[in-house]
Amino acid sequence: MVVFTKHVLHLAKGLGATLTTGVVGYALYSNVYEGKTVHASWTTNFEPSVKWDDNWDRRNPESLVKPLRSHPSEKETKDRANEIEKQKPTATRHLILIRHGQYNLDSKEDSERILTQLGRKQADYCGRRLKEADYPYTKLISSTLTRAVETAEIIHKHLPHLSWEKESNLCEGAPIPPEPPVGHWRPEKSFFQDGPRIETAFRQLFHRAEAEQTKDSYEIVVCHANVIRYFICRALQFPPEAWLRISLDHASITWVTIRPSGRVSIRRLGDSGFIPANEVSAV
Repeated sequence: MVVFTKHVLHLAKGLGATLTTGVVGYALYSNVYEGKTVHASWTTNFEPSVKWDDNWDRRNPESLVKPLRSHPSEKETKDRANEIEKQKPTATRHLILIRHGQYNLDSKEDSERILTQLGRKQADYCGRRLKEADYPYTKLISSTLTRAVETAEIIHKHLPHLSWEKESNLCEGAPIPPEPPVGHWRPEKSFFQDGPRIETAFRQLFHRAEAEQTKDSYEIVVCHANVIRYFICRALQFPPEAWLRISLDHASITWVTIRPSGRVSIRRLGDSGFIPANEVSAV
């Protein structure tokens, strides 16, 4: 390596210090990382900082079929391979997460925390946008809190053919202590009680399609900012403690896609571009 470096320096003398540095640096880099190749990557990292968990929803086809015993026969191996094939999904699931519209913050009673006039307009804009997009929506789900129910009701007027389910696990709450911590104090009991409930809602909603599902599905879910932000972190396998770093406007659209392979992507995050600028709000 020393001989090679000296030879490179000799060749580069007449080309200036910049070229010398570059060639020597490349020679050193090539030697240190010899035999390691980066495939289709924009980064020089050879190992991801965090690897994707392919079985995050516990629906990886292989995990759904009983493992083989030691020294299986050729027939047993073939039969298991066929069973795994039967468990493979073919459809894509789209979850369209809607934050409720602006609501009355002057009361602590849920029955009085109704949408403001602006909040009702925001929900209407959202319903119109969903209707104009004209996707083959399959279901409408909402939290049971008043502001979410009223938002879902307005959206449902634009899409009256949809069945509408109400799910209490989608109610607002404190999913997990945020990192970095926030200034205002919240009792630990809040996270202890709300966290498992919101995680339950995540596991109910977020998973790849069942093998029996033959067509792509588009589910509209009307709920709350904390819940959606936590869902996004969990779905993308980001640290869930990062949920408070995300901000969502009222009646905004967040679109999550779950492929048959279990890969997850975000197509929209807090999209409120369909609401006039002077009618956008977040708190």
